[in-house]
Amino acid sequence: MSATIKDIANKVGVAPSTVSRVLSNKTKYYNSLTAEKVKKAAEELGYKKNQAAVELVKRESNVIAAVVSSVKTNFAGEIIDGIQEEALKHGYDLIVVYAGSADSDEQKRALLTVIERPVMGILLLSIALGEDNLKLLKESQIPYCFLSMAFDDKRPFISSDDEEVGYKATKLLIDKGHRKIGLAGIDKYPYTGRLRLKGYKRALDEAGIVSKEDWIQTGDYSYLSGEKAMDQYGKDTDLTGIVAVSDMVAIGLLNKARNLGLNVPEDLSIVSIDGTEMCRIVQPQLTSVSQNFFEMGKSGVQRIEDIKKHKKLAHLQQMIPTRIEERQSIKGI
Repeated sequence: MSATIKDIANKVGVAPSTVSRVLSNKTKYYNSLTAEKVKKAAEELGYKKNQAAVELVKRESNVIAAVVSSVKTNFAGEIIDGIQEEALKHGYDLIVVYAGSADSDEQKRALLTVIERPVMGILLLSIALGEDNLKLLKESQIPYCFLSMAFDDKRPFISSDDEEVGYKATKLLIDKGHRKIGLAGIDKYPYTGRLRLKGYKRALDEAGIVSKEDWIQTGDYSYLSGEKAMDQYGKDTDLTGIVAVSDMVAIGLLNKARNLGLNVPEDLSIVSIDGTEMCRIVQPQLTSVSQNFFEMGKSGVQRIEDIKKHKKLAHLQQMIPTRIEERQSIKGI
C-alpha cells in the first residue's frame, strides 16, 4: 500500500496539512528546513500523489468561511444569520471558525484552517489582523472581506459609518436638551474607536459644548467596561446623558447606575450603539443607534461573489446605513 500524507506527517512530526501544502509547493508558509524534511520523507516512504484527489480539490468550491473573533460584544450572531441566509439563497455552504481575541497565533491558526481547504471566500467578523496575518490572508489569493470593522487603508470592508454613529448618538442627547454627555467604553486606538470618538466630539463642538476629560471613559466594548465607567462617573456625577459604545457597555452602565441608586432615565439618560436584541430585553429598554448587522452579513456574501467576478472590486469599501430607535432609556430635560 502506498504511503499516505498522514504517514509522512507522523515521520516528520508535523501536521498532515503542513505535508499537503509542502507537497503542493505552497512552501511560503513554512521554513525551508521543514519543507526539505517533508520532501525527503515522502521520497523515502515512496509516496505517490493521488491525482484524482488533487483534481477533486481543485474543483470550484461552494463554501464560504466566516472567521469570528471573541469580541466582548454580542452582534456576531446577527452577522452570521445574514451570511447564512444569503449563502443558502445561492446554494453555498458556511463554515464558522473562531479566532480568539487579539492573539496573533490564534488568528493565524484560524486563517490556516480556512486557507488550507477549498473555500470560495473568507469573511472576517470584527477582526483586526496584524501585518503578518494580513499578508498571509492576501497571499492565499482567496477573496475576502472584513465585516463590522473599518480601515483607513485599501482593505475591503463592509461596516457602519462609525464617525456618523458616534455623532448621531451624541446629537440625539443634545437634541433632548442634554449638555453634559459622557462617552463610555471607548477604545481610542483602533480605527473604529477613533472614528466614534471623532463623531462624539463633532456633535459637542457643533453645539458649543466643551467636554471634560473625565467625561470619556475608555474600555473594550464589554459589559465590565460599562460597570467600570459608571463607577468612575459615580453616584454624584454631573452628567445627564451617556453614549455607550456597545449594547454590552450600555447594560453595564444601566446595572451599575441602579446599584448606585440612580434611575434611568429619570436621573441619567443612556444611548447605546449597536441596537441588538439585548436593547429590548433589558428594563428600561435601551434607546440605540442601531447597526444593520444582518445586512452586513448578506452584503458580505454578495461581495465575495463580486470579487470573484470582478477583481477590480477587491478593495471596495461599503457603509451600511444606521437608524435611531428611541425606547425607554432617555428623556428630555
